[in-house]
Amino acid sequence: MAKKFGIFFTLFCILSTSCLGDWNILSQHKTNSGLKISLKNYCESWRMNVELHNIRDYVVVPQECVAYIGKYMTSTQYKVDSERTINECILYLSTNCILENDGKDAWIFDIDDTLLSSVPYYKKNGFGGNKLNVTSLEDWMSQGKGTAVEHSLKLFNHLKGLGVKIFLVSSRREHLRSATVDNLVKVDFYGWNSLILRDQEDECKNAQTFKAEIRSKLISQGYRIVGIIGDQWSSIEGLPSAKRSFKLPNPMYYVA
Repeated sequence: MAKKFGIFFTLFCILSTSCLGDWNILSQHKTNSGLKISLKNYCESWRMNVELHNIRDYVVVPQECVAYIGKYMTSTQYKVDSERTINECILYLSTNCILENDGKDAWIFDIDDTLLSSVPYYKKNGFGGNKLNVTSLEDWMSQGKGTAVEHSLKLFNHLKGLGVKIFLVSSRREHLRSATVDNLVKVDFYGWNSLILRDQEDECKNAQTFKAEIRSKLISQGYRIVGIIGDQWSSIEGLPSAKRSFKLPNPMYYVA
């Protein structure tokens, strides 16, 4: 009996130790201040601070939050958050944005996870929990499998109706141009003014520098950038800036 109890006690200790390091088993942890939190609290806080740009330069989503991020990116909440962003863009255009209607009013869209969703790719590749494989991602892009970020299409068509010039500025490389155009048109994005991708000379620039330089060129051509929307801070930060910038949610990856 004593021997059996000893074995049981040893197993109990091992399992208890394992549980202490596993968010999926423990129902609560504590913050530095002693506040009891669940795994959901922890991961929601992480996601929120990514969107607020307090958390930067992360390479992968924390492993304990991968399931949570995957659930969020395929949830109604993600769609509601995205729709709210688009509605705020349209509200701005109808209330605080003065258009000159001279062919020089411009709006900039990012592409990935702004117009074309890469959620189908990341669903099969760990929702950001795995280090990015650029070759794999570009192969997926070349197949034109991106789905429309549906509420962005509403804004896209609204801008066309207003006569605003639409510029698509993406960190995608030039060799993906044909596949990108085909994918965009396939999901009903068409009628833009220009599609700007990375040339070979842009390879060493980070996304923020590359996109800021494009904005500078457009302004030098007489365009007034009344708005810009993207899923990464690097798409909307830097000088010169647009009159208004809007960010869509995306905690799956970070692009500097």
